[in-house]
Amino acid sequence: MIREERSRQERTLSEVAGDAGVSTQYLSEIERGRKEPSSEVLQAVGGALGLGLVDLTERVTRTLRTAAHPSGPLALAA
Repeated sequence: MIREERSRQERTLSEVAGDAGVSTQYLSEIERGRKEPSSEVLQAVGGALGLGLVDLTERVTRTLRTAAHPSGPLALAA
């Protein structure tokens, strides 16, 4: 989610990490799922990307729903 948004904005790890006040290594580990950041760190990274914490959680929720139901919501009615 974070990596996709960072790439969409054509920004480097170093740029976003600097704006968020975290190390480049730590942000890389977050993007790869190796670290579980606190809500404060997620808020800082999201802010560096122009996203709020609510925006990030909504995107994660949509991604998880799509993964759980790849055929879409109409498949539930079938």
